[in-house]
Amino acid sequence: MPDGDRVALERLIAGDVRALTAASDEIGHSFSARHGLTANDFRALLHVTVSEDDGDPLTAGELRTRMGTSGAAITYLVERMLESGHVLRDSDPSDRRKVLLRVAEHGKGVAREFFGPLAEHTHRALAELPDGDLEAAHRVMTALVKAMSEFGEQLNRD
Repeated sequence: MPDGDRVALERLIAGDVRALTAASDEIGHSFSARHGLTANDFRALLHVTVSEDDGDPLTAGELRTRMGTSGAAITYLVERMLESGHVLRDSDPSDRRKVLLRVAEHGKGVAREFFGPLAEHTHRALAELPDGDLEAAHRVMTALVKAMSEFGEQLNRD
């Protein structure tokens, strides 16, 4: 494949990522509005959910770092999320002194109700694609998440 074709493909993928981010942001805004969450509440809930799904739940301090907020601001945010029933505190089974943030059953139910139809749309959109394409797409998405995470870490260091 000529280098120009590769550059063009990478540009197309970068454009797709921007479009996906914009569509995701729109959906997140709708979710937040329907459930009385601020933009930061939604961001926090997303971080807690992703980390828990990855098997590495966050502490409030780790959430503070990811959100780039003060300790007081994250305490207030976490308390709001606890009161709304979206998250809960849980002791780390390997270190009882460590407190982890997890998505509460109420938060999971609200997310299932709202995002279930998105899963159906996604399933229909992907139904005609062969498994090999989906495997390749997963590899691409994994590489993009890694690149974006590394860039985010670099921005936080600078």
